[in-house]
Amino acid sequence: MGVEGVAYTAHGLVLQSAITSADVPLDVVIDWGDGKVEKSTAKGSGVVEHVHTYPKLGEYKVTVTVTDAANGVKAVNTLPFLTRGGDFTPHAPTRLLDTRNGTGAVAAKVAPRGTARVKVAGNAKVPAGVQAVVLNVTVTNTVADGHVTAFPGAGSERPITSNLNYTAGQSVPNLVIVPVGTDGHVELFNGGWGSVDLIADVTGYFTRSEASGYTSLTPVRAVDTREGLGTAKGQVAGQSAFDVQISGKNGVPAGITAVALNMTATNPRQDGHLSAYPSGQQAPITSNVNFAAGQTVANAVIVPVGPDGKISIRNGAWAGADVVVDVVGYYSPASPAAFLPYGPFRTLDTRDPESWYGEGPLPARGYIAQWYSPDSSHEEIEAYVLNTTVTNTKEAGFLSVAPSPFPWLLNDHPDAPQPPRPNSSVLNWTAGKTVPNLVQASDGEHNIIHFWNQGWKDVDLIVDLFGVYESK
Repeated sequence: MGVEGVAYTAHGLVLQSAITSADVPLDVVIDWGDGKVEKSTAKGSGVVEHVHTYPKLGEYKVTVTVTDAANGVKAVNTLPFLTRGGDFTPHAPTRLLDTRNGTGAVAAKVAPRGTARVKVAGNAKVPAGVQAVVLNVTVTNTVADGHVTAFPGAGSERPITSNLNYTAGQSVPNLVIVPVGTDGHVELFNGGWGSVDLIADVTGYFTRSEASGYTSLTPVRAVDTREGLGTAKGQVAGQSAFDVQISGKNGVPAGITAVALNMTATNPRQDGHLSAYPSGQQAPITSNVNFAAGQTVANAVIVPVGPDGKISIRNGAWAGADVVVDVVGYYSPASPAAFLPYGPFRTLDTRDPESWYGEGPLPARGYIAQWYSPDSSHEEIEAYVLNTTVTNTKEAGFLSVAPSPFPWLLNDHPDAPQPPRPNSSVLNWTAGKTVPNLVQASDGEHNIIHFWNQGWKDVDLIVDLFGVYESK
């Protein structure tokens, strides 16, 4: 008897037992290794399939016993199985790569069409065997337009998707969640025709063992210094920080380990950056949002929370700036959803007339509805990990992403009811800029995500899928 298994989901196993036997009744017993035993019957030779969902991530020993009672014959075989999904462990923001000063690499700019290798496993207390890593990647000292693609090291090919886009003279950060190669590295490809400096800061990682799962939230505004929401009203002074209560507010419970945010700097009076970090700790040298004077810039952030359930946000500029923070989800031991990397796959490109959308740019003040889970078997998906990019912009605006409040038949109808316009932002753009940002979005009860153009001019939108959070 031979046994083999395949995992299509974060917690599941499809087990196939190839039995060779006389044409007699057989008793089949599966010990799944988690305290659960399943019994069934078979007859003669053939392949018997069983499906099981594990309550926790980890490594299990599956034992299959087939008994031919009539002839007094028993066969036993075992299969070691490691669940496919990954749980999150937060990491204090730590710089792994900075080509400007030789951190993690030779101190030299990355050549056009060149690659920088980031050592992840075994670096800065990130363990060996890590499945995926959360990095804030920043490109700076740019001399031409281009893009950066993050992908696994050994064992993977570079995809056609991009994680961040830049123009000459621009510094651009973006959060990435990327699988780690079999060599423990992540590759950062410079897709431009000019050399660039690259910076990578780790804020967490995923392992295929029980830790913190993910719970998505409809984006809710937690901080707006322009209104005095969540902190004192007025700009955050240069070289100063403020605390934000995360646990126990805006639908976030106590006991979380990290929070997923979209953080925006607006109305800055000088060039600078924002850094988010656990409360009670010294501000790190890492940054989450980089901005120029007068610029509005947003970036996704995953940051550990302090023991008091708070985070700190520091304005690293020498002059004031306003800060806006939207909470989009959280990580906790009680959250059941594990990360399952996909693709990456391009799910939407309004520039492509041959795509499923094919109607041209995302219209001003309008939205595109995209169906992400047409199969009911995907109802266990908690959220999608997407990279959104807006390009061909004509004036300033911002993008919102939210689950649809009604089903597809209403979305697709010419007289579809207008859904409520979200007030949270995912990314902000100005005329002529191409801007990316990571989005961890729920598709709600109807398996549909709305992408809103909150500007007054049409824009092109590109969406790449990098993975899902999947519950048991």
